[in-house]
Amino acid sequence: MKAKEIRDLIDFISESGLEEVNIETEEFKIKVKRNAEMPAGTVVAAPAPVATPAPVAAAAPAVTAPPPAAAPAPSSGDTDDSKYVTIKSPMIGTFYRSANPESGPFVQPGDKVTAGQTVCIIEAMKLFNEIESEVSGTIVKVLADNATPVEYDQPLFLVDPS
Repeated sequence: MKAKEIRDLIDFISESGLEEVNIETEEFKIKVKRNAEMPAGTVVAAPAPVATPAPVAAAAPAVTAPPPAAAPAPSSGDTDDSKYVTIKSPMIGTFYRSANPESGPFVQPGDKVTAGQTVCIIEAMKLFNEIESEVSGTIVKVLADNATPVEYDQPLFLVDPS
């Protein structure tokens, strides 16, 4: 199935009002959902290639319509996060809490920080960028795991400015 055929199928589904369509052949499997409630980061695995006696191209991977853009989920914590300031990632990269594996983290929950103090490092394209606090206050919570990818504008820390 070609990309244009897939786009035509998605257009047809959106015009017809159908919520879900599954198509499966020996060569490929496609599942298209509209208004799907998929959590961010869901990965659809491709089927294993089918061995055939004649030389045939490998099976096409499973294709799914992208999930609709979801509003940020409300915080499920017990505290009122509205009084806290969020330090967000200024770039896409890998989040590190310390300068190197042997040293301790720049900040931990309960630590006092001042505006301009380094709170973490984000590696982007082999460059290590020190991220500084924009406010003075107390670190309440670390929202990202060490050595994990972060997106632009992703919350990294909650700071109590009082």
